[in-house]
Formats: sequence, C-alpha cells, structure tokens
Amino acid sequence: MSEPHLSSFLHPGGVMSRRTAIRAGAISFLGLGMNHVAALRAHGSATPTAPLPGSRAKSVIYIFLSGGLAQHESFDMKPDASLEIRGEFSPIRTRTPGLQICEHLPQLAKRSEKWSLVRSLTHPHNDHSAGHHVMLTGRSELPLGFDPNKPRPSDSPSIASLSGALLPSRNNLPPAIVLPEKLVHNTGRVIPGQFAGILGSASDPWFLEMSPHHPQHYGAFPEFLFHHETGRVMENQLRFQAPHLSLPEGLVMDRVLNRLALREQLEKQGRLYDVLAGDAGFDRYREAAISLLTNGKVHDAFSLSKADPKSLDRYGNNSFGWSLLMARQLVEVGVSLVQVNLGNNETWDTHQAAFPNLKDHLLPPMDRAVSALIDDLDAHGLLSETLIVMAGEFGRTPKISTLAGARLPGRDHWGASQSVLLAGGGVPGGAVIGATDAIGAFPIDAPQKPENLAATVYHALGLPRTTTWSDQTGRPQALYDAEPIRGLAG
Repeated sequence: MSEPHLSSFLHPGGVMSRRTAIRAGAISFLGLGMNHVAALRAHGSATPTAPLPGSRAKSVIYIFLSGGLAQHESFDMKPDASLEIRGEFSPIRTRTPGLQICEHLPQLAKRSEKWSLVRSLTHPHNDHSAGHHVMLTGRSELPLGFDPNKPRPSDSPSIASLSGALLPSRNNLPPAIVLPEKLVHNTGRVIPGQFAGILGSASDPWFLEMSPHHPQHYGAFPEFLFHHETGRVMENQLRFQAPHLSLPEGLVMDRVLNRLALREQLEKQGRLYDVLAGDAGFDRYREAAISLLTNGKVHDAFSLSKADPKSLDRYGNNSFGWSLLMARQLVEVGVSLVQVNLGNNETWDTHQAAFPNLKDHLLPPMDRAVSALIDDLDAHGLLSETLIVMAGEFGRTPKISTLAGARLPGRDHWGASQSVLLAGGGVPGGAVIGATDAIGAFPIDAPQKPENLAATVYHALGLPRTTTWSDQTGRPQALYDAEPIRGLAG
C-alpha cells in the first residue's frame, strides 16, 4: 500500500490531530511503518457488509491492460477484410469449433474450453483517462468536474474500492488489492478511475506497489521491456519488489502482542478525547495489516523466492507472470478481488510499431501468464470459484494508420468496441457473447456496457442486486447500474 501524503494527516491549520497521532503511533508500534505496508488509512474505512446469506463467496481477478488491447490483433480478427483493416496477423483455430483468435495467442487457443469472450463491449470515450475511469469504475458517464490529468474526489469509485468497502473480510485480509502498481503515465500523471472518489479516500483500495514508476516502463520487464516508438528491447532498469512483510529485526511475536496490548491501552486513554471512538473502519485495516504481517501463507503469497521454480517458469519470469502468480496465491489465502495491472504507462497503446510490439513484446507474455493462471486455478480447485476478467480501457480503430513521424503503423484509440476475456467463476467455456460489424468497428449483436461488466463482477462476488453504498454526503447509491452479462453469469 502506498504512503499517504503528509497533508492527509493534518487538520486545515497544519497541526497533526491527536486521533491521527495515536493512529500513527499504533502503526509504528506494530512495526508496520515499512515498505509496502507502510501506513493505514488516514481516516478509517467504510464499514463492510455482513457476510452475505447464501453468498457463493467467489473471488475475482481483474486483469487490466492499460493502453487498450487491439481487438483485431487478439480476439476479434477480421481476416476477410481489406489489409488496412485486418492487419498483419493471421487467425488460428482454438479447441472451440468455429472460434479463431490471433496466431500469437497459441496457449489461450489450446484452452478455449475454459474461457469465453465478449466481443461487443462499448462506451463512447476515446481518451485514455476517460476510458480508464469508465472501465475501472463500471460507469460510462463521466462525473461532473472530471479531470483527465488527475484523480478528483468527485470521481466515481472504482470497482476495487467498492468491493473492498462492501465485502466482508476473509481471514482478516483486505477484501480487495491492486498490484503490482498504480497506473501512472510517463509524464507522472496519475490516471483517474483507480480510487474511491465520492466513496471517500478512506476506501481507496490497497495498492501493493512492487514496480517503481519509470518513465519508459513498457511491457513485462525484465525480458520484455521495450520502447513503443522503436519497438526495440530496452535495458532493464526495473526490479520487481515483492512486499516486505517480515517483522523488524529483533521483534518477535511476543513483542508484537505486547505492542498490541499497548495500542489497546492507548485507545482506552484516547476515548476520553473521542480518539478512535467507534472507528470500526480503522480497526478493520489494522486487523488486515496485522494479518498481512503475521500470516505465513500470506508471506508465501508475496515471496517469489518461495515459489515453485516450475510455476515461475509456467507463468513466465517477468512482471506479468509474477503478478498473476501472486494474484492466484492471494485468492487462495482469502482476498476476494485482485486487480492486476499488466503493464504501466499505457503499455498496450499501440499507435505505432503495433505489429512488432504485439508480436515480440506484449502478446507472448500475456498469453503465457493468463494461460498459466487458468491452469493453476483449475489445478488448485479454485477456477470454478474465481472469475477472471481481462479488459483494457478501450479497443483500437478498425483502420490502421501511421502517425506523423512514426516509422511503423498502428491503430488509434477506439471506445466503440473491444473484446473482453472471461474465465472461471461459473462462466461457460467456449462461449462468444456479441459480435461486431465486418470491420470490427461497432457492435451489431448483444452490445454490453462497462455497467454490465461491473455487474458481472459484483454478481460473481455474491453482492446482491439490492446492494447500496453511501457517498461522503450520505446519499445512497445503487451498486448495480445494469444487469450482469447474459450468458456468463449464473
């Protein structure tokens, strides 16, 4: 989880509140003021719902391809169209009769009986920031005051934020986690749509940041780090930092328990001054942090050094593979929703050099890692209980074009259609929902909106369609803005 800005701890007058001081002290007593579990929420968290009667208690892994995967070069190829539409790649057969996908996704083709496609997801936005916002929040309409250059408190809450706020904790772990990094543009612009917005910053999801931002961070480093313009492989200057969740040197569990007792004493004293009084949200995050720190299975989930070398090889020894392996292990120990950002800095934005970049640097590690995730969940008996969703902020234009000054062609942004892969969680394998026209421009059958996709996620997580949440002003908001995608949700 990222370090909160100093201003979040201060009153308007610039003086740290007593409540916050005791919170900060209690955290440091636990030895939690370190690396990725550096600090808890400044203001607690939304109160979770009670365990859901009859809930299927399923998990979701939301794989997000920042930049926008080209539907023509992946799951909705148009081989009979003209060259400027169909592109350079050829389709290959899958194990599903009549279903073809890109030749550079051979591993997924071999497993088509375990996943399905939605080829008709559509929204009206062609801007990266707007596309991120609608696909990460599940709301097609941009909020008033939307700023493409930075997140705002008036933004809609992300799916991860709402899931984290509404779902009960399992094994005292955060219900929702985002890894391996926040989505940041190469200019340093933090992309909106990832946070809690009007739900309140207290409900921002847990970000486990393992890949420090780098202005040329494209692809699955170290072996697939590349430059968008030239398509050449870059020298790796990044490292994947698995969260350091060990106790500080010299601190053993007995001392942790003593420090917990000290914290309880501080709370009792503080209640005289209304410190931490009734702050269930903060207690929830404190318990989650303690579990992250002391649970041996959680340690193993974050430790690449303890992973089976054969598993690492199957997933791929790169940031895509490592991230999805961690996601599988987090689901296994009780995290309900894991959002995995496969590539920062709009990695999948293939304006130029699209075909060599996709062929050599993007599709192979994605194909390998997602296939391994499906196999791994299946082997551990978790696939039927875990919904995998893979999408980006939009698709790409039907017509190939070459930017001024670019060496090789690509495709521009296109919100009107994109393909989404779904697997597990009761999704029937081999199904294709919706269709686009002859050039892959617009849906012509069963169009789906981001609201339908979000509803599919919430349904898989067992959240009832009557669920509501309250914004910071106390106004109730419906969780569902549409029906789950028909043919996918039970």
